[in-house]
Amino acid sequence: MKSNIQDISNKVDKEQILSVVEKKYSTLGPMWVTQQMEWNNSIYSTFKNHDKFLILIFLVKKALDSYSRNFIKLSYDEFYSNRTVEIENFNISEISKELCIPKESTRRKVIELENEGAIKKTANKITIDRSKSYFSRPENSIKRISRFIAILSEMCISENFLLKSISSEKLEIIIKKNFSEIWKTYYEMQIPMMIDYKKIFGDLESFHIFGTCVVNQHLYARKVSEDYMNRISFINSIHIGQNMLGLNAMSISDITGIPRATVIRKLKKLVSLKNLQINEKKHYKLTGHFTKKLMPLHKDVLIKLSSFSTQIFNLYLLDEKN
Repeated sequence: MKSNIQDISNKVDKEQILSVVEKKYSTLGPMWVTQQMEWNNSIYSTFKNHDKFLILIFLVKKALDSYSRNFIKLSYDEFYSNRTVEIENFNISEISKELCIPKESTRRKVIELENEGAIKKTANKITIDRSKSYFSRPENSIKRISRFIAILSEMCISENFLLKSISSEKLEIIIKKNFSEIWKTYYEMQIPMMIDYKKIFGDLESFHIFGTCVVNQHLYARKVSEDYMNRISFINSIHIGQNMLGLNAMSISDITGIPRATVIRKLKKLVSLKNLQINEKKHYKLTGHFTKKLMPLHKDVLIKLSSFSTQIFNLYLLDEKN
């Protein structure tokens, strides 16, 4: 009988990885949503505006797409050795359409980015100046991703998809060695996710606040859970019982960096739409009905996450083989 165990010379399949993420969600889910909100916090702290940062990473992704089309693969150090990144065929209408930002708002935010020195626009070309402090190398993001995939590799062993676990240190090396290729996929995962949630919540600040409550309840549910639980069972467990701790407005403001007045205004909207509920202690928690509505989108995010993780696994396996 043919063994299901992954030979070190073969490739991992994204369906295998997705099955592990789904099955072991009570461990992997809280890790992933935490790193996602940390990424969101860093986005907001950059310009105190999600859309402006989204425009910037969209432009960087266009550069990464160009490298890929021309079979150029840059390491982490090679990518950051140049102070500037140039993007040809700059178009306000394209950015507006792709990111679901009104055209005039897009134009205004691009002008603000130009005034702040983040970009320089000439005719149909735009230059991103990465010497600015907000373009610091994504060391923390790489470390968080590496830790997550290292834990995922351990789960894959128990499912006979890998022969051995992979350390986070080795994964960091692989990500940095194949940086332009991997970061292109990373943005292909992150940008659509942000846009999809923006469509649901109306703005990214509301999603950021809601997501912070999601992270809080994921971490609490994981703390009280003794066994591995699949995605559906774990998410259902989040809404069971009255002891599930929520967050107050001040805590959400402190975590996200969003001003307290804005947080309070957005929370009122989220409660009125029944996206969140508030208890007598003025703690905000998820509502089971709305969370279930988000399940198809959540599944799509996990599919993209599995593809992203599979890419890193296979680059590691290829590196080991060579």
